[in-house]
Amino acid sequence: QIIRLFRLNQYIAVQSLEQAYDLLMKNKNNTILGGMLWMKMGKKRYHTGIDLMGLGLNRIVDTGKTIEIGSMVTLREMETNPDLVSLYGSLFQCAFKHIVGVQFRNCATLGGSIYPRFGFSDVLTSLLLLDTKVVLFKAGAVTLEQFLVMAGKRDIVVKVIIDKQKWDTRYLCQRKSATDFPVLSLAVGRSEKKWRICAGARPARAKRAEKAATLLYDTPDSQMVDQACESIIQELSFGTDSRGDASFRKILTQVFLKRGIQQICG
Repeated sequence: QIIRLFRLNQYIAVQSLEQAYDLLMKNKNNTILGGMLWMKMGKKRYHTGIDLMGLGLNRIVDTGKTIEIGSMVTLREMETNPDLVSLYGSLFQCAFKHIVGVQFRNCATLGGSIYPRFGFSDVLTSLLLLDTKVVLFKAGAVTLEQFLVMAGKRDIVVKVIIDKQKWDTRYLCQRKSATDFPVLSLAVGRSEKKWRICAGARPARAKRAEKAATLLYDTPDSQMVDQACESIIQELSFGTDSRGDASFRKILTQVFLKRGIQQICG
């Protein structure tokens, strides 16, 4: 039996982002190549595969006020980068550790992980907790919140920029099996006296719970926590799919939020 994989008519290692964008716009079946982990599971025939690896987008750079992460940086590099660990604790390790395995994350790129804007994305949920911008070749720099609701015009993710603000974070999720997509994911963090909460795999895209976060302050008491837990399921929408129903996701969200706050407060 012949196993048919995806096919490329041609492969081009581009010399500039301008060349990459021009090629991308020439044909709707031209595509940017990342780690090709999703592509190899499909059978689609692409016209041109566009490789960005020669453009220096595989670096994590501390600029002094921000951390810039190129679109070709792998998820494994993000997990292990000492600057990211120092600023955001175990956020990326906890968010990424269930994404198949280390070998997979050594190939999966940041750009390829965020550009499709999947609802189940642990990468988007964790990044949304922080002050994150996405730099696109044509659209320029936009906040991650804006990126998540932008119209689906074709563009190229150049890099992600995160403010260098220290956060105490927790990432909690429920899965049917260790490496499955999440049934529900929740990131919670405190920076100085400010709290932030993000829920993903609702099963919609990750979203901040702004109202619930404003109910928390510094070291919240049990009443504040209960109010935030009630607020978040009123503020965010939850749906039903093959992995779980809306009511189950609401219960998980409240449990995870209370647990995350308690862990941060010690």
